Amino acid sequence: MLTQPNAFFHFALQISLHAYYFAKPAIPPAVRFALRHWYAKPLRWAHAGSWPIPMASGVPIGWPGWPGGRRFAFVLSHDVEGRKGLARCRLLAELEMMLGFRSSFNFVPEGDYHTSDEFRAFLREQGFEVGVHDLHHDGKLFRSSRVFNQAVPKINHYLNAWKASGFRAGFVRHNLDWFKSLDIRYDASTFDYDPFEPQPDGMNTIFPFWVERSDGTGYVELPYTLAQDSTLFLVLREKTNAIWKQKVDWVARRGGMALMIVHPDYMAFDDRPTSTEYPASHYRDLLLYVRERYGEMAWFATPTEVAQYVHQFVQRPEPSFASADADLAEASAT
Repeated sequence: MLTQPNAFFHFALQISLHAYYFAKPAIPPAVRFALRHWYAKPLRWAHAGSWPIPMASGVPIGWPGWPGGRRFAFVLSHDVEGRKGLARCRLLAELEMMLGFRSSFNFVPEGDYHTSDEFRAFLREQGFEVGVHDLHHDGKLFRSSRVFNQAVPKINHYLNAWKASGFRAGFVRHNLDWFKSLDIRYDASTFDYDPFEPQPDGMNTIFPFWVERSDGTGYVELPYTLAQDSTLFLVLREKTNAIWKQKVDWVARRGGMALMIVHPDYMAFDDRPTSTEYPASHYRDLLLYVRERYGEMAWFATPTEVAQYVHQFVQRPEPSFASADADLAEASAT
């Protein structure tokens, strides 16, 4: 009796998402965030008992602990959505370098901006990672399995060309089975608990976990566990980063992974934010807080380092990726 309502809800959600992504380019960002704000208000009230702290997510199942006896992992990632975000990436990287952190920058391969080979090389030389963020970031990648599979050769091409280990879908849409066809060591398109996302089904864990392919290889799933900056400051309109600090402290007590998504597109580095920005000082203050409060207790890791660690303790064979360029040529010819 429960399957019919669930099936209907899933169908209605898909139709609503397709309609939203179709109309999204015509809606100004300030209007989009205003609409999301009013949509989120009753959601926040309804989920007050489980957000931002979902107690059930803090239960480790077969988790061996972190390297060197560290209490928890602190992992930074950035999704660069447009030209404004790309222009601010160097400022963001310099901020993190000054404070002793390294992160992953996820770029859209075929969006409205171009990422140069020189800039990606600069990031890698400085100890940062580069990841692939969707393909076009237009909400269409998950229209159907056929659409996704047609995009796979191109995504794999960029993964290999950019020397990238990880992927994150736009709008954190996700299907863990579909991701098995990607040439990835990790995916980061999920979350522990986030009722404000278009696809709100969370993984209900603050720990990374293994997703196995049919050949015995697999990839590591890295759910984000801190609220996205856009959700916190532009949708919920929080004035401080207190929720970030609250969640980091809780994750640290549970020995989990505090993974966050920050968008340079929405950061005002002059601390004079517009209606679609927030002060970069909120982020800087969090990094200082974590460094000063936890110091040697935290493992400050990049996403690939976490994926490599998980891969070691699950002891599965490394995937033998085929040439993405060959796959892309074959797909283009059909």
